[in-house]
Amino acid sequence: MLVSLEGFSEEDAARILDISSSKVRELIDECGRELASQIATNILIIEDEALIAMDLQSLVENLGHEVQGIARTRAEAVAIAKNKDLGLILADIQLADGSSGLDAVNDLLNTFEVPVIFITAYPERFLTGQRPEPAFLIAKPFQPAMVSAIASQALFFARNAKNRKKEPTH
Repeated sequence: MLVSLEGFSEEDAARILDISSSKVRELIDECGRELASQIATNILIIEDEALIAMDLQSLVENLGHEVQGIARTRAEAVAIAKNKDLGLILADIQLADGSSGLDAVNDLLNTFEVPVIFITAYPERFLTGQRPEPAFLIAKPFQPAMVSAIASQALFFARNAKNRKKEPTH
């Protein structure tokens, strides 16, 4: 919580907790795995930069999720998602062919409901008033612990919302 949500460095969190920095890293990794294992899901990554896409894939797979595909463009995202049971989308805003990750996500959300996390070097492009709701935003460069924490949070809230919809009304 200190690192992922409050923004403390791992070194500062270690000082606050009176433990080593390596122990803080172990605890962060363990917490991420525990949270994700409880809400593991299928993920679509919409990211045109290959190294970032591979980093994200490795990160979410280490948390117990399964990546259903990596799309570099709006059209690829729609094609990949067509026959997949997705639980989360991680999306960049500016894509390889000049297309928009926002438009790709909006296309997808017209056919199914799923939480979305935008990970972008252009967070100001997210502030259009026409973004999908609800969505989360992480600015690049990102910390892996932040992606882990926000993904767990998004999945937790999505699961709770679905459970509330299933509850009988009196």
